[in-house]
Amino acid sequence: MSAPTGLIEIIGVPFNSDGTNEGVARAPTALRHAGLVDALTRTGLAVSDTGDLVLPQPTPERDPDSHIISPARLLAMIEGVRGAVAESLERGAFPLVLGGDCPVLLGCLGGVAAAGDIPRVLFVDGHEDAWPPASSTTGEAADMELGWLIGRDTAGLPAELRRAIPVVQPNDAIILGARDEAELADAGVVSIEGVVQVVRPEAISHDPDAVARDVSIGLRRRGPFWLHIDLDVLATDSLRAIDYPQAGGLDWVTLTSLTRRVLMSRSVLGWDVTIYNPDLDPGGGDAERIVRYLAAVQEARDTASPSDSFA
Repeated sequence: MSAPTGLIEIIGVPFNSDGTNEGVARAPTALRHAGLVDALTRTGLAVSDTGDLVLPQPTPERDPDSHIISPARLLAMIEGVRGAVAESLERGAFPLVLGGDCPVLLGCLGGVAAAGDIPRVLFVDGHEDAWPPASSTTGEAADMELGWLIGRDTAGLPAELRRAIPVVQPNDAIILGARDEAELADAGVVSIEGVVQVVRPEAISHDPDAVARDVSIGLRRRGPFWLHIDLDVLATDSLRAIDYPQAGGLDWVTLTSLTRRVLMSRSVLGWDVTIYNPDLDPGGGDAERIVRYLAAVQEARDTASPSDSFA
């Protein structure tokens, strides 16, 4: 991996695991239209927009063997993201991957592995995303990606897809903000809390800086890591343009503080931001709010002093 250059590279992934080109698949374009590149550039950051990955046409059919929607297209997305992220890291850039939904993380961590690092992840998300495929009510890989990463419930996947999913050791993943434990219990799905560390929203809201510092140091001791942000970690009254709202969640102030503090760690290799649905944001106000968040927290990484970085 090359020495860091300070360049942010935007990688768009117009992927929706529901098997359509709608909803969250339109997020990268909507965020660009809301001024993302200009907002990042105005902070003084060096920014390169590499455009969107070209993916096969989607199909919404659920595969009867693996129980997931369009496994072949999922594989193509993972391979495309893996290559784009690996190339960005090899150039010494800092990738900002715009989903799409959460399975883009599979490609991001594959890119980390391809560039020579062990995949580790700080997983900021309103859900644990570790449903067994047969138990998922949707068949969307967005229900399942973290479970697959830690080696759960992959046996029924096509062999080529199974090989494309990187392996993350359970103590190399930390979940922040998941609040779906009641939904899992009602469905008879076992939470992965206890297999991986889970920090619930109440603890984060109490002191987001301290939580960010502690988990970043914990991961840093094991090596560099990737940051995953699923915007449904936010409360619905902070962000309405999401497909699966839940009660509770973080506000923008808390998420911004948490993310800024994590990005001050020089051990963060890159990050992905997922799950915004512009179809639920006809006025574009949520897109503009997301752009302000991305610029504010990314600037924190660029301006962090060595004493701030706790790396």
